[in-house]
Amino acid sequence: MKLRRIALVTTCLVTCFLSCNKDDGGTDPVVVEDRDRTEQQIADKEALLDYFKTHYYNSSEFEALANPTIQDLKITKLVEGTDVPDDGTLLEDAMGVNLKTVQTSFADTDYEYYILRLEDGNGIDSPTFGDNVVATYEGFTLDNAVFDSAINPIGFDLTGTIIGWGKVFSQFNVAEDFNENGDGTVSFVNQGMGVMFLPSGLGYFSESRTGIPAYSPLIFKFELLQTSQNDHDNDGIPSYLEDADGNGDLFDNTDEDFTSAANGFLVPIYNYQDTDDDGDGILTRDEITITTENRATREAVKSITLESNQKLVNYIVEEEDGTFTGTIITFTDTDGDGTPDYLDSE
Repeated sequence: MKLRRIALVTTCLVTCFLSCNKDDGGTDPVVVEDRDRTEQQIADKEALLDYFKTHYYNSSEFEALANPTIQDLKITKLVEGTDVPDDGTLLEDAMGVNLKTVQTSFADTDYEYYILRLEDGNGIDSPTFGDNVVATYEGFTLDNAVFDSAINPIGFDLTGTIIGWGKVFSQFNVAEDFNENGDGTVSFVNQGMGVMFLPSGLGYFSESRTGIPAYSPLIFKFELLQTSQNDHDNDGIPSYLEDADGNGDLFDNTDEDFTSAANGFLVPIYNYQDTDDDGDGILTRDEITITTENRATREAVKSITLESNQKLVNYIVEEEDGTFTGTIITFTDTDGDGTPDYLDSE
């Protein structure tokens, strides 16, 4: 069933804050030193595993529903000295079954985070960490204090959220379809759904937010409803492919250029925001070749044989006639030095 599309709602980009205090009687800021990320990850992992030992979810009730939402999922703290109800599952007991452990690397640190997979999502598309998503969610800390939620669908640019969101949402598919309810709202069908358990290093780490102390592991119940592909600088390369070093984030600045912000700080112009990634005066769009291929099925598009310097873009378009069109980017390397032209200033 072809998914009808509704407009994505955009959200603001992430804002970084300098954590500092004033000296008594002075004006120079005192920078608060961050904790060691590896040591903090060890502490966060222990805290999350302890949470799994003491909390259960209403597994039987949830799985019996025809089209559940995250509002139907209840995570409850086990009263000391009592047993888990017959219709519930201790999170610790779900480890390796529905509760998956995922390993990743960020900021030169090895991390483990956890995903309670409730529904994979029956839609065709899956976002990358550089894309837009439409989702609902509820965020809470390990003491079960809710700090934010969106009951109604809301759109996010994943590059403007915490790093853990991009890593988790990219592992789910969108909803299969949606139905208009007649009151201006819509109900989604067979959406991706789960709970992410993130160490602080994949969240806000040393930054505090309203309701979120610094160094807090975070939990988010979520539904992934829709997605759309981003090309932030409109240079022809989708943002997720501008991860030059392949480490899963977009903090790559090949030509090391900066712009001056209103507060006087120099701000890097990362490749996904830069129309000339190597600073050679030739636009990135003019140093790559973009072609399209149409096939009868999505699988046929995915099976197109590519050259070593080509990439098939993640987002494949279903045409009105039921065929599928894929976009192929050829990263030309004119001088054969192993660096594609758009990243080679020589």
